[in-house]
Amino acid sequence: MADGDGLAREHGRYLWGLCYRLTGSAADADDLVQETFLRAIERPPVRTEEPVRPWLTRVAVNLGIDRLRARRRRAYDGPWLPSPVETEGDFAPEIGIEPVETEGRYDLLESVSMAFLVALEALTPRQRAIVLLCDVFDWSVKEAADALGMTEAAVKTMHHRARQALAAYESSRTRRTPELVEKTRAALGRFLLALGSADGKALESILDAEVRHLSDGGGEFFAARLPILGRDRVGRLLVGLAKRRGAGAQFALRMVNGMPAVVLEHAPGRKLAPRSVLQCEIGEDGAIRAIYWVLATKKLTAVGPIIL
Repeated sequence: MADGDGLAREHGRYLWGLCYRLTGSAADADDLVQETFLRAIERPPVRTEEPVRPWLTRVAVNLGIDRLRARRRRAYDGPWLPSPVETEGDFAPEIGIEPVETEGRYDLLESVSMAFLVALEALTPRQRAIVLLCDVFDWSVKEAADALGMTEAAVKTMHHRARQALAAYESSRTRRTPELVEKTRAALGRFLLALGSADGKALESILDAEVRHLSDGGGEFFAARLPILGRDRVGRLLVGLAKRRGAGAQFALRMVNGMPAVVLEHAPGRKLAPRSVLQCEIGEDGAIRAIYWVLATKKLTAVGPIIL
């Protein structure tokens, strides 16, 4: 087996992408990759003649399941959103999105999308691991069972229940295409214009009737503590936020989690986030059907600052 540096060069990118998808956290992914390599050095696999990647995957997934369980035992102030990660440009980490197409149910770009990661929050940690192993990385049921220390029958049952829990995501699932990327970028442009002028009617005109707004301030900054649902309520919330903030925000369009997003920076204020990342999900008609707004400082480590 290679030394620590060799393991990192050969498997670091893959493991980081796996751990990020499993936890939805860039910081947790950093920690889990380091813990996995440390385990490999201190307690290496017995069968050194076999490929090491399945063993590393097994260690990382089980460490990740423990991390998820610990996180869910702690109270969280408001909706929990994944930490955004740049997927293009110099600041992008080695997230592992190439090649995009795989034999799995979900390709590597879809599986880092904000919509997919939010949907995974409905699953138990083991269900989440099984979906990633079987439906993203295309592992067999037997391979997943061996990795998780489960029977094949138990994996099949849990996999079936996980897919049932993802039914709402499946029913509204939109394939990522160049056209969808451009439509999303255009929708964000209209959104920013309306938000900048606090124009309620303009905002409502680009929102789906059943739009969802989720914001994550991590208890650090002002953010809605419950999901806001419906065009009228979301529109009023956004107008209020725009008026509270006032003018002077800087923004930049970036590719985040495989889709266009907006990085916003403001002058610091009491309980107002100086920096945030906003993403939206659009329907076939181009209307915004979901808004994900991450404001918590500790969740923005994988998104670079605006450089003028």
